[in-house]
Amino acid sequence: MRISEDRYDRDRQRLELALRFLTHEARTQTIRVWTGLSDDRIRKLYKSYLGRSACYIPRHRGKSPHQAAYFMRSVRIQQETAVLAGYFALAGLVPAEPSAAAAAELPDIARGNALCTAYETYLVMVPTAAISFEYGVFLARCLARGDLLRLGRCKECGGILVVERLPIRERRCRHCTAAG
Repeated sequence: MRISEDRYDRDRQRLELALRFLTHEARTQTIRVWTGLSDDRIRKLYKSYLGRSACYIPRHRGKSPHQAAYFMRSVRIQQETAVLAGYFALAGLVPAEPSAAAAAELPDIARGNALCTAYETYLVMVPTAAISFEYGVFLARCLARGDLLRLGRCKECGGILVVERLPIRERRCRHCTAAG
């Protein structure tokens, strides 16, 4: 049996994506949704490849983030959210018409790799990033669903903003608000 055969490619891709998620400290539940691997297989993958590594990667327990208010908490988080959302849009993770169906179709191997690439780009551009990978995954799902958060534009400069579905505040970026 040869490992390079086509029938093993999907399994190999699922395992590679799971390892990539593990290096970003994703929870087992998140990895399961995006890869289709069982909880037991994910734990064994962690123990085999990352459990004994020189650089300790923690495993987070409990529920994944689920409160969109986190992204509006402070000016810094709002700015970083806009940057990360922009990378998600460039990666094709934010549909033109957000819906529950679009959010349900989001988790798959190709989009999971795009999500990781977008998040890794965000980490390079924002070295002191405040948004964890789990919150990034939640943001991508919120933007795809469109019921809590949406991509918007600053009414003055046209810059990308992440806005609440029913905004209370004006749709202006922090730069335009400070200038005028």
